[in-house]
Amino acid sequence: MGMARQAEPAVTTAPDLGPGKGSDGRTRQRPLALCLLARPEVGVFLGAVAVLIFFLITAPAVRDGSSMANILYQSSTIGIMALPVALLMIGGEFDLSAGVAVITSALTASMISYQLTMNVWAGVIIALILSLAIGLCNGWLLVKTGLPSFLVTLGTFLILQGVNLAVTNLVTNNVATDDISDMDGFDQAKVIFASSFDVGGVQVKISVVWWLVFAALATWVLLRTKYGNWIFAVGGNQGSARAVGVPVTFTKISLFMLVGFGAWFVGMHQLFSFNTVQSGEGVGQELIYIAAAVIGGCLLTGGAGSAIGPVFGAFMFGMVQQGIVYARWNPDWFKAFLGVMLLGAVLINLWVQRTATRR
Repeated sequence: MGMARQAEPAVTTAPDLGPGKGSDGRTRQRPLALCLLARPEVGVFLGAVAVLIFFLITAPAVRDGSSMANILYQSSTIGIMALPVALLMIGGEFDLSAGVAVITSALTASMISYQLTMNVWAGVIIALILSLAIGLCNGWLLVKTGLPSFLVTLGTFLILQGVNLAVTNLVTNNVATDDISDMDGFDQAKVIFASSFDVGGVQVKISVVWWLVFAALATWVLLRTKYGNWIFAVGGNQGSARAVGVPVTFTKISLFMLVGFGAWFVGMHQLFSFNTVQSGEGVGQELIYIAAAVIGGCLLTGGAGSAIGPVFGAFMFGMVQQGIVYARWNPDWFKAFLGVMLLGAVLINLWVQRTATRR
């Protein structure tokens, strides 16, 4: 029998559907609604609006200007730390020591200032150096050992938690630091980290302004700088990023140091707001920061997310936390709301990711 002839492709002519009406999937335009939902911050924005409307209806006290200022304040204390945590997650890592690192920073500044009778600013600067060093240590261990960030930062979490309690008790013979409100430099530092200003008869905390400033800066870095491209690259595929010349080691370590900076800033806010610090606080806050970033559209696998999404995620947390109080419900319901929001955000992010990649 002779060899079978290779079948030649049939030549067909596609019907002319007019300009812009081709049926080729590669050129088909997707609906605008799907394009918008593919943005990681759109889903959490809609969720934040829904939560706000819900509490405006169920808790009339939320409609008062002072109540809204308090909600924004609670959101800012979460949101300032959620921003660097979100950038770290976009870079493919996360930090379990972020919560206790805030307290470590505040304790350091307080005890350096009080026990050594130094100007408050000396304690603030030393606390900044220590916070950056903790981030540097986390990042260096990660890139040098190849261990998962979960293990590295879990170890740091346990170390800092123990050190916070033990050193505070050793130095002050108490579980809290001494009041530093009458020390040199306190008033000037309080203006920067914990002051308030009047807006239409409502007192607004300066932390709300810092929160929005940091969010704008983080958005600019992610979308307009080479460093932002590096963050997405190392989070998406570390090997490919290194192959095209991205400084993976520098990017990873610097992201952990950014978390350290955020911990320092929030720690200074807490110190100058309350004049003293409880050494056992901070445990569990790292989960709040991570959850705010996840609700804001950051994937645990890295390579996707934004800085605006965690802003809305933090606002949802502040809204629920204070809204439950204003509605006069049992505060224990906050954890239940937190779990519902987190699971809902993960499911929505999964659906958005599949929709965005669907041909």
